Amino acid sequence: MVGRKFEEPTASRSQALVRLASIDPIELCNEAKVERCRATRDLRSCGRCVQRVLISCGHAALCEECSQRCDSCPICRISLPKGANELPLRLYYECIEAGLISKRCDDRLQDKEDAENQLIADVQRLYSLFDVALENNLVSLICHYVTDVCMDESAVSSDPVIAFLLDEKVVKHWCRRTFKSILTELQAIYNLTVQEMKGKLSFLLKISSKLAGISNVLEVLESSFRGSASAMLEDLDHLQESIVKTKQHLDIMMWCIRHQFLEEVRSRHSDFASWRSSVRERKSAAIKRAWPDPVSRILESSEQSISSLFIEDALSNLDTEQEYPQEDEGELAIASLLTAGGDLFFRSKLHGMPGCYPFKNLRAAVDLLFLRGNSDLVVAKQAIFLYFLFDRHWTMPVEGWRWIVDDFAVTFSITRHSLLESFVFYLLDDHTDEAVKEASRLLPEIAGPNVHPKVAQALLERQNPDAALMALRWSGRDGGATLVSLGEAVTAIRVRVECGLLTEAFMYQRTICSKVKDKKLMNAYDEVKEQSCNWTIWLEVLVTEICCLCIRRNLVDRMIELPWNSEEEKHLHKCLFDFATDDPLSTVGSLLVVFYLQRYRYVEAYQVDSKLQTLEEEFISKNRNDDISYKMRSMSHWRKGLVGQSVDLLPDVLQQQLKTGTLPEVGVFPGNENIPANSDIPKVQEPVLGKLLFRVPEVQWEGNGFLHPQP
Repeated sequence: MVGRKFEEPTASRSQALVRLASIDPIELCNEAKVERCRATRDLRSCGRCVQRVLISCGHAALCEECSQRCDSCPICRISLPKGANELPLRLYYECIEAGLISKRCDDRLQDKEDAENQLIADVQRLYSLFDVALENNLVSLICHYVTDVCMDESAVSSDPVIAFLLDEKVVKHWCRRTFKSILTELQAIYNLTVQEMKGKLSFLLKISSKLAGISNVLEVLESSFRGSASAMLEDLDHLQESIVKTKQHLDIMMWCIRHQFLEEVRSRHSDFASWRSSVRERKSAAIKRAWPDPVSRILESSEQSISSLFIEDALSNLDTEQEYPQEDEGELAIASLLTAGGDLFFRSKLHGMPGCYPFKNLRAAVDLLFLRGNSDLVVAKQAIFLYFLFDRHWTMPVEGWRWIVDDFAVTFSITRHSLLESFVFYLLDDHTDEAVKEASRLLPEIAGPNVHPKVAQALLERQNPDAALMALRWSGRDGGATLVSLGEAVTAIRVRVECGLLTEAFMYQRTICSKVKDKKLMNAYDEVKEQSCNWTIWLEVLVTEICCLCIRRNLVDRMIELPWNSEEEKHLHKCLFDFATDDPLSTVGSLLVVFYLQRYRYVEAYQVDSKLQTLEEEFISKNRNDDISYKMRSMSHWRKGLVGQSVDLLPDVLQQQLKTGTLPEVGVFPGNENIPANSDIPKVQEPVLGKLLFRVPEVQWEGNGFLHPQP
């Protein structure tokens, strides 16, 4: 007997669901509408609530009492059979009897409906049927209702109630209403203890399924507004964004609840203060080892180049989200789900997301990452969460925490490549030598076309140019033919020069600048806004960078032997001459003179030498040091002798003009930097015969830095 009582509700429940699943979507409107008995009684309509449908025609036109005494349907006039079996319930009431809809929604006890509340009651009945479909994995019914009913222009009705139920706004309002109800349920669960939340995991899994179903319905709704700029589409986008972020947050929360928010897994940091101090040390170390920004120097920007950590760049990307007003009607306050991360949430608005790392605990990390930022960035958010886990446990025994990372990767379908990539990003941020060694060991496993361009930069800053070059080679972007930013091009130049590949760095610069000049990559760069699209900026930045690196590594003598063209020479001249002006004791100025002598351009060599002579005399007069004066005069004497022998080969007229100073300056000196390349100033070029008749004295470098001619 007890088993029979248990089976009857189950059978009726299944029958109701089968009927709901097989119903024509257009019939949902009719099933949702509250119908009143149309039979005439005492010269007026009966008006009682209609609970059942007529077997002969299926209309809901008569109450149970009137159906026994009437001969035909008041709507279609089809005759009704006498002595028939019990009439079937309408779908709405069948769902109530089966327990699919709450008894509180049963309106059969009400004899009359207030006309003002009629429409509200009909909408609420349709919402209840939608709720049943959502609860029982019948979301496709709602989607078909949108496509086959709301979007069907032929689906019209003269009945104002039915016409209203045919509008897609009804479905949108149901999505919003259901989502608000879910937020209330989640907020109550998130305020429980960890053990209490663990007992709600099955319920949370069901909520996640509901959110996915609502998201699917919204996608179908949005498809009807694609290509049009309307307030309805914008509203749907905002609602969809909130729902997707809530689901992403819920999925991570369920993982954390299963692992009890890692309360039983010890962190390698003794407390939050020590963790925060460690992050500050990393940031300080990154600033100290950062290379200067050549773009800011060339563009004379006042901004200082400050190296950033991988985690700072990743968190900064989350700040690009357009926040929605939380209390505005029509916008959903998903911030109500914040608990442990509430204080950090407001701090993130004031100081940005990078200022919130390290997160105070696992709950704060989940709240900040998955309730902020665009939902499309979920992969990046998962990578940041993995970074957080590695930062929390690395250097601890692997057997105590590695299973956590592996379980997270399996749960969210994260590949081994992405897992190791997050690990390498953390290791490159860590300022210890052990970390960079481990990163170099793992580099071959993550290297490829999609490797982050900052990996090479970080390895270079960590004084590992060979590993940086390997990363560039494996990325396939090191040949100059692949799309890169100006910052990546600068990094490629630096890596090659640091590895001693000066000629390769020169060819890379030539190739990439030629492509930018040909406008093949013009529309791809926004690093320095519009100025970076100017190929002359690229040329100046890259050539100047090569010059500065060669000066730093004492490779200027090799650099001047490269086949520079006229555009490149202008920036090479300026860089070397500026350095010689700042440091007259260096041999850079003398090598600039040699640069012109090697090319038989004696006029430029003479003019550079004259400028250097003046600078050296001023320096000697201000610094009364016999050793410095001796070295500088010796270098100046030998350089002057080389230039003098070369000038003697020039025509007498040019020699006279050079000595009197009437010949215009040809090089790029202070005051004439803006002279265009196609200026009318004549360029003196020696004839080929002159090269055969006169041999420029070869220059030999000695350990003391002096220039000595070879006989």
